[in-house]
Amino acid sequence: MLIRINQKVAVILAILAGFYLLLSYNLPKYPNAIIDADVVPKGLGFLLLFFAVILYLDKKEETEAEKLKRTITKENVMLLLAVLAFILIYIFLLEIIGFLIMTALFIFGCSLFLGYRKHVTNAIVSVVFSLVIYGLFNYLLKINLPAGIIPL
Repeated sequence: MLIRINQKVAVILAILAGFYLLLSYNLPKYPNAIIDADVVPKGLGFLLLFFAVILYLDKKEETEAEKLKRTITKENVMLLLAVLAFILIYIFLLEIIGFLIMTALFIFGCSLFLGYRKHVTNAIVSVVFSLVIYGLFNYLLKINLPAGIIPL
């Protein structure tokens, strides 16, 4: 029996979902909470497991055109590795420099690297997005994001 690519991916996703569910069942319980902290992680884990089963049972055969879409050129691999480097630099410098500056620089730099050439629009979106998310988390949700070198 020939195993299709969907079935291989489904098995990997099911294992990942099982591990995720195992971790979500180990989250601490809070006696005074109406909806506990583990509700969303468990729901997402079961949803991933459900979609893995659906993907495994999918009978659609892969065409040659779909197989060609799966091939990744060396240029695309290098592009993915460069974006991964951007992400790792962002994570490393987030606490030191702060959310506002690093997020704006990350969005601007990554967009520029990926070929977006409208610099003014890119700068405005980067700064406004960072400010809105920072404001939502710090002032509305009362979740402190790293301030870094800006004392906000």
